[in-house]
Amino acid sequence: MARLAWRVTVAAALAATAATVSAKPFPTLTPLPAKAFADCPAFFVEGHVPAPPAAPHVGKLRALCYEAFAVLHNGESKTPVYVVQRLNRAAIDDADEKRTNKFFADARLPRAERAELGDYKRSGYSRGHMAPAGDMPTAQAMAQSFSLANMVPQSAKQNGGPWARIEKDTRSYAQRAKGDVYVFTGPVFDTNSGTIGDGQVRVPSHLYKLVYDATTHRSWAHWQANDDAERVSKPISYEELVQRTGIQFLPQPIRTSSR
Repeated sequence: MARLAWRVTVAAALAATAATVSAKPFPTLTPLPAKAFADCPAFFVEGHVPAPPAAPHVGKLRALCYEAFAVLHNGESKTPVYVVQRLNRAAIDDADEKRTNKFFADARLPRAERAELGDYKRSGYSRGHMAPAGDMPTAQAMAQSFSLANMVPQSAKQNGGPWARIEKDTRSYAQRAKGDVYVFTGPVFDTNSGTIGDGQVRVPSHLYKLVYDATTHRSWAHWQANDDAERVSKPISYEELVQRTGIQFLPQPIRTSSR
């Protein structure tokens, strides 16, 4: 009897240990603004607005709707948390607008929470679009894409090289797709992330671009170091991106398959 009780106790202990190891606690999330993106829910998969995990550099979140994209803006880093687009063949076929190159600080954001043009001046970093200018289907959308709320401090070589190729490949896929393709793009910061300018705009260590085909449920994510030496590498899975960022970009229980 004692031996049986011992076996039960050991089995229970092993089960508890396995549960502890396998369980992944849900991160504490940063609250979203009230009625976030109520004016542009169509950019989000089934209306699901992702919230970022709580972190020291995340706060003062504001939801900004534009004609061709939406931005969840982080007033602590003065960059986006993410920028989301809904692309399809018709939108890409219309994306033939001339670049304006007229960058501007978005007046909808308080001065204390936004990047200014002077922050990027002589910083050594380019003003890197999260929603690319090349995706914009109208003159107004093109002009809006140059809002600094849609920018991060980005390596000029990475921006003009591998990142530009990723943007072009994403457009090409959306143009071939049979329906809507949702794209989330954003920065990732580490504990050593520096800043630029008097406004102390944070410089990301990495950038990501998630592509989700709502028709086929295929998904993949590009993960790039914000570095001059970066090259295009094999995409990572949606699950890996969620693990690295702590953000559930897609509503659960949507199932995705890798590219």
